Amino acid sequence: MQKKWIYLIVLSLVWGSSFILIKKALIGLTPLQLGALRTLFAAIFLFAIGFSKLKTIKKNEWKWIAVSGFVGTFIPAFLFAFAETEIDSAVASMLNSTTPIMTLILGALLFGIVFSKNQLLGIIIGLVGSFLLIWSGAEINPNQNYWFAILILIASVCYAINVNIIKRYLQNISALGIAVGNFAILVIPALIVLAFSGFFTEEVLTSPKTHTSLGYLVILAIVGTGIAKIMFNKLVQLSTPVFSTSVTYLIPVVALLWGSLDGEQFSWFQLLAALLIVFGVYISNRKLRTKKIPPKKAVFSSDK
Repeated sequence: MQKKWIYLIVLSLVWGSSFILIKKALIGLTPLQLGALRTLFAAIFLFAIGFSKLKTIKKNEWKWIAVSGFVGTFIPAFLFAFAETEIDSAVASMLNSTTPIMTLILGALLFGIVFSKNQLLGIIIGLVGSFLLIWSGAEINPNQNYWFAILILIASVCYAINVNIIKRYLQNISALGIAVGNFAILVIPALIVLAFSGFFTEEVLTSPKTHTSLGYLVILAIVGTGIAKIMFNKLVQLSTPVFSTSVTYLIPVVALLWGSLDGEQFSWFQLLAALLIVFGVYISNRKLRTKKIPPKKAVFSSDK
């Protein structure tokens, strides 16, 4: 099995489990506290294993490291945390499947990638699936505010920007180097957010709920952010932006299993809407088959 497939499968298991960890961590923490602490814990882990990699980053690469850090890690961490205060973790993972579609859209708008008819059709199908998923979720769970689903779509846009940046501007930096560089930039903003989040109060610090949530958060930060970040950076470098973001096809499967075990409700219509998103992504990435005309003097067939 090729390395890229191993990375893809492991990442789907790790990130598919991240949604339920976010949900559990939110029991004793606010979204601001979760996002800031997730960043800080991941930074401590990455500095411990790869601080020396900072020396390998050139001056002209730091601006892209900074942008990658904010759009690929910092902003989505808070967006997912706020979103899961109102919508189920499994639904959040399904909506995250729009990332490859967003990658294609932004690739065309910002990076000069030309649309094909298949890609345009796939984008329309995927966006329709996203709308149906949000609508059906609001019907099943009227007590949940599905306007917060928009935050997941914004996070998907952030991920799409990040993938294109890594592939175009950070290809020559090691996967660990990119991750350590990202968090070197994010430590100060995370500390500022945490300082104003109300975390450093006696009520929060002594609460048993906080202690339990921190346990989930440490796992989320080290495995779901630190290790996964290194693996994803490597996957982007080994493959294409579209292939690397296709990890989001498999994430909902894992997240749905965790959500079901935790008592979350979802309908078959929601599942069909999620499959529609995946189908849209498949159509967008399907390569057109062209007929190959063999040379006139060819003796052997070129077919394998």
